Amino acid sequence: MTLQQRYDICIERFGEYMPEAHTELVYTSPYQLLVAVILSAQCTDKRVNLITPALFEAFPTPAALAEASTEEVFDKIRSVSYPNNKTRLLRAMARRLVDEFDSQVPDDMDALLSLPGVGRKTANVILSVLFDRPAMAVDTHVFRVAARLGLTPGCKTPLDTERTLVKHIPEQHVATAHHWLILHGRYVCKARKPLCGDCFLCDICPSATK
Repeated sequence: MTLQQRYDICIERFGEYMPEAHTELVYTSPYQLLVAVILSAQCTDKRVNLITPALFEAFPTPAALAEASTEEVFDKIRSVSYPNNKTRLLRAMARRLVDEFDSQVPDDMDALLSLPGVGRKTANVILSVLFDRPAMAVDTHVFRVAARLGLTPGCKTPLDTERTLVKHIPEQHVATAHHWLILHGRYVCKARKPLCGDCFLCDICPSATK
């Protein structure tokens, strides 16, 4: 089986078994998604979704968040991982949105990367989810699942993985494929105990018998 044939099979089966793949973060505006993605770093979406309703009620706009005190923001996000650092980043990000982008989330990679708390993974999430760009955000799930499925041979870094996935996945599927890989890693191809018996790709997975 060639590498492209492996990709083709994976895309076909994901499309069949997981046709409605989307982010599990709850949001109603670009600003809310950006905040939620920053909060989700090294934290579960479930935990983020528990704290964001009160956070967004208290700070409904970038301006409100920018003007909030450190104590006010920390109090709303204290249960996520690294709350002190995320408090600092969220306030600085909101200030940059207000001062440089008229409170609008930009749709450009370089502009997104200029925001505090936004790395390449977060920027790619925003580009793919909000703006339907063919962007591939590589988190630990994507990195692990792609490697196990034999889709990213030789890739040692998230950037290598991103470039390889984007090269081989048709542009119209890239944004959705990001969610396919994340959800598969979250619920089936788990880090410690992958559920190979429940996997619709088990027969072509080079890691399934290990």
